[in-house]
Amino acid sequence: MPHDPYQALYLHIPFCASKCAYCDFDSAAYAKDAPYMAEYTEGLIRDIRRLAKEGELSQIKTIYLGGGTPTHLGSKNLSALLYALSVSISLEGVEEFTVEANPESLTLPLVKDMWALGVNRLSLGVQTFDDGLLRAIGRIHSADDALRAIACAQERFQNVSVDLMCGLPGQTLQESAEDVSVALSAGIAHVSIYPLTLEKGTPLYRRRRKLELPDEDAQADMMEQAETLLTDGGFERYEVASYAKPGFSSKHNHIYWSGKPYLGLGRSAVTMTQDGTRRVRVRDGRVEEELDARQMAAEDAMLAMRTTEGLSKERAARFADLLPGLPDVLRQLEEEGLIREIADAWQPTHQGWMLGNELFGELLSLAP
Repeated sequence: MPHDPYQALYLHIPFCASKCAYCDFDSAAYAKDAPYMAEYTEGLIRDIRRLAKEGELSQIKTIYLGGGTPTHLGSKNLSALLYALSVSISLEGVEEFTVEANPESLTLPLVKDMWALGVNRLSLGVQTFDDGLLRAIGRIHSADDALRAIACAQERFQNVSVDLMCGLPGQTLQESAEDVSVALSAGIAHVSIYPLTLEKGTPLYRRRRKLELPDEDAQADMMEQAETLLTDGGFERYEVASYAKPGFSSKHNHIYWSGKPYLGLGRSAVTMTQDGTRRVRVRDGRVEEELDARQMAAEDAMLAMRTTEGLSKERAARFADLLPGLPDVLRQLEEEGLIREIADAWQPTHQGWMLGNELFGELLSLAP
């Protein structure tokens, strides 16, 4: 269908050195020389070239290679993929080009190759700097490996992000604080921190009755503590689980949260296409979700509340034309302490983020 231009490109790389015990993403362990990895890379390159000829990549502002572990592709496959992107998309117009990496697969030659081919941001899957906790969740790297990988990334990249998890089996509040402190001392520019979720079908879920897991209150304490440590360390919280030094917030994620179209390539990747009246999400060639204009407005209001900026009053007024109940819901959420009104926007409060299901659910319910 005719649609608004795609602004973000996501490529899914479903390969890892080992499958983590908590992971329910479309990924699996492959040997470094597995032929399928080269075949998969070649398929992505064909898709990139075709879409470039069709003009679908002409307004891409951010590129993100996620997974899985993109760096597990190895230098030959990854360099070929990055080169195809660099000749198919005008990188002068690309504001952010991110590749995810795990510590065990990141090397200095790979860092130099990625930098030379236009990548300007690395996101490292660290999860924790505690060796015992790493083993408990099935990670195959050590704390020393993680610190080595951060230092390696910083040989070329100023924009280095790390992912951390809290609420891990047996983890204490002090151990969670130590993870954040180590990340701060490593000099990274961005931190995402998420509570552990036990997803059905994963090894951790199957062992859940034998695990000593922090409860929801303990997880909330860890998240609050992380916010204090990170903001005291010069980071700004700009989204529910994301913190950045000034100028280093994720532009790719911002495109998702602002309801702009994005293109997904590779197995299980999602594409969101829209025009002024309809929004469609497609995965593996199948329509997963289709929203009308009212549902689009409700979703955009919800997504805005994931960010520090919140929902501008100008957008709220426009959405109210489609959602007459929106002003009353915003007042109700304010009375409940989940959002606050400032001069030009409605913003989520700390309580609103802690009770995100309630906040987001109220907004989405405006257009079921």
